[in-house]
Amino acid sequence: MILQFDRLQSVINGAVSCSNEEDGVLLHRFTSEQEELYKSYNEDFYKKTFASAGIQINLVTDAEKLDLKIATASGSSRKFFSCDLFVNGSFFDALDNFSDKDIPKYYAGMDGTLGEYRKTFDLGKGKKRLDLYLPWSVAVKIQTFDLQNATFYSPVKYGKKLLAFGDSITHGYDALRPSNHYATLLAKALDAELINKGIGGEVFFPPLAKTKESFVPDYITVAYGTNDWSCRDEKTYRENCRAFYKALCESYPKSKIFAITPIWRVDYQRERPFGDFLKVPSVIREEVNDLPVTVIDGYSFVPEREEAFADAYVHPNDESFRRYFEGLYAEIKKY
Repeated sequence: MILQFDRLQSVINGAVSCSNEEDGVLLHRFTSEQEELYKSYNEDFYKKTFASAGIQINLVTDAEKLDLKIATASGSSRKFFSCDLFVNGSFFDALDNFSDKDIPKYYAGMDGTLGEYRKTFDLGKGKKRLDLYLPWSVAVKIQTFDLQNATFYSPVKYGKKLLAFGDSITHGYDALRPSNHYATLLAKALDAELINKGIGGEVFFPPLAKTKESFVPDYITVAYGTNDWSCRDEKTYRENCRAFYKALCESYPKSKIFAITPIWRVDYQRERPFGDFLKVPSVIREEVNDLPVTVIDGYSFVPEREEAFADAYVHPNDESFRRYFEGLYAEIKKY
């Protein structure tokens, strides 16, 4: 049972739209308005909007095999990718471009070839739930999604939605497996569909918050600030931070909004125009003090050592992403 465009769309979560291209189905996590906004603002960021971060394929079926063929293209500064397949809630196998390699301790710069990839997963007999987590690091076009020997399939949909804004850490850098990313784990814990708006290198960008989705999210997380500290003075930081949250509150007055302050980074003592990195949480709190925003201090979510990062610098590895999720979920549960 090959799922063509319409059927394939029905089992996709985390994409705001899909387009039927000559060489496959392209999944969009940004609206066309947002894509055009980035196109006129930053060409590199525009390219990153097409990464399939947070997008999943979720269904129940009795298929005995899944034949998956994809075309990958650049969607970040990273060259490695993985499509993680879970069966009945447990990791089953993956289609990736690094399983045949020795993974270095600091793997962020690991090389990998992009292009077309194909794999057949032997699922066995019987009814089962399939959850396929698509890569955060690359743009994916689905060329073949064949549920072999299936007599049925039914889409899995979520009753809630989590809209996640942020920089590279929210985009996915540097989860080896996309299923281990903090936002993916958070959405799973909340039983919510994740719509990931993370962009590597991004700062508070108020025009983005002024755009609206076609849905009202139940939860919104915002995790900017570390790049703002690196390249903005305090006045600009404050202005952009407040403008972003103010626009977001106006766009989604019924949503629960969480502001996550930046995690620890190896160079946090480096001199920057902003000043002391440790001052960032208080600045964010001050700028949202009169807004319906809940601030969560993320500084301690990741261990304060370079081994916790895939680049020995600022981007968590899989274990640190799990700790990030655990710390964040423990705080969100209170609300």
